[in-house]
Amino acid sequence: MKKVILASALVFGIFAAQATPVIAHNNNIVTVQQEEFTEVPVDQVPQEVSDALSRDFEGATISKAYTNEAKEYKLEISMNGEENVLFADKDGNWIQK
Repeated sequence: MKKVILASALVFGIFAAQATPVIAHNNNIVTVQQEEFTEVPVDQVPQEVSDALSRDFEGATISKAYTNEAKEYKLEISMNGEENVLFADKDGNWIQK
């Protein structure tokens, strides 16, 4: 009888030890590099970008323009009394940022 109780306790202990959850620590660090945009005069924005703006956002005007080394443009626009920010490449294609 003692052996049956001891054996069942031993089996229970083995299964209980396997049921213990494993806690994994995620120590990954994500570094985001912020792109450097420098302000440029609005009249230096490429014609393709200006054409895309007037085509896709009728009535919008460029308040400020910025560019980076990759010739991507950050445009602060005013449209219907609201301020928005758009990103485009030098060919007038819109970029999601």
